Amino acid sequence: MKAQKKILGDERRILLLNLLKSSSTPVTGGELAAKANVSRQVIVNDITLLKAKNEPIIATSQGYLYMRPSSSTTLVERTIACSHLPEETEDELNLLVDHGVTVKDVRIEHPVYGDLTASIMVSNRLQVKHFMEKIKKTNGGYLLELTNGIHLHTIQAETEKVLDEAEKAMRRANFLINL
Repeated sequence: MKAQKKILGDERRILLLNLLKSSSTPVTGGELAAKANVSRQVIVNDITLLKAKNEPIIATSQGYLYMRPSSSTTLVERTIACSHLPEETEDELNLLVDHGVTVKDVRIEHPVYGDLTASIMVSNRLQVKHFMEKIKKTNGGYLLELTNGIHLHTIQAETEKVLDEAEKAMRRANFLINL
């Protein structure tokens, strides 16, 4: 059996871009590494180089995603201020996606490091489930643990009305901070 040839440098990064652009779902570093016959660390370095060249790639909990310009549908965004216990995270995320919202990220204001943001990018219960499994598997913890439960989410949907309904549901569940 013949060993698979490693794909080198620029040729590999072109392959990675094409793979990411052709996928509508996140692609893991492991999957990209297998296709290029290199280590996952090489992929991490390549993604960093591609980002430095202004390629719109984000790392989500499910893998890498190429952010395409939105099609004819213009999405609206808003930032909501939340507070809850770590064990309520799955309920919070499910509540939002059940209302047709994408949770783009979580942000906190850390007393030492300043603003910290982590991509979440969940739009349905299956993605929430995978996110939660990854948190548990890696024992990664939540940013909100650094701020006694206080955090911000950037949420997005097709209309302001969808965001309004999601926000009302969050308020009823006592997940929102009253400003």
